[in-house]
Amino acid sequence: MASVLVVEDDQFVRSALIRHLTDASHTVRSVGTALEALREVAHFRFDVVVLDLGLPDLDGSEALKMLRGITDVPVIIATARDDETEIVRLLNAGADDYLTKPFSVEHLSARMAAVLRRSRSRSGAGDAPPSSVLRVGGLTVDPLRRQAELDGARLDLTRREFDLLAFLAGRPGVVVPRRELLAEVWQQSYGDDQTIDVHLSWLRRKLGETAARPRYLHTLRGVGVKLEPPAAPPAGEPPR
Repeated sequence: MASVLVVEDDQFVRSALIRHLTDASHTVRSVGTALEALREVAHFRFDVVVLDLGLPDLDGSEALKMLRGITDVPVIIATARDDETEIVRLLNAGADDYLTKPFSVEHLSARMAAVLRRSRSRSGAGDAPPSSVLRVGGLTVDPLRRQAELDGARLDLTRREFDLLAFLAGRPGVVVPRRELLAEVWQQSYGDDQTIDVHLSWLRRKLGETAARPRYLHTLRGVGVKLEPPAAPPAGEPPR
């Protein structure tokens, strides 16, 4: 059973989703506008949000960005837009999955189950043993507590940024192919390289580096990405 927020302005669709999710033993709250959705996630804890894009007060893609500013709750986009560029943009903006309207309630149930499995796996739910703290140079990553520090300072990472960093930190010095990153971090068998590049750019910024002057994150064009400790500066030269 999960706690679900349905954000849908079409009363007919909204009622059908509420009825189906309630019959499946989920706890459901529903709203019809983006601003109401923001108020809901600010006051209640949800396991997943089903977000329509065609909202009356604010486009759902903008609502997604605002949601990501205050919560890491998994978001499934419900959209009539089937353009691949738009879908990639939404995934880059923080969506966990999407459904193209019209969709069946069975399809929604399957997508919800997959998103919830991934979310619970990332949060360490279940009987999995405690994860070891990962250390790469001055970088410390604790997968169990989902905390990361750089030279003793706490890093403020989004859920996806943390997942990417933890996955690479568990394989220091190993070049990880982009296809593997998509499969293991994004749980997708396909996708645009832009999805990875955007998150790497955000992560580099928080690690205090750039693609032109990398310290921890190194991209090998056409091959993949690796994370390794910064090289020691030559004798007599101060660290960068």
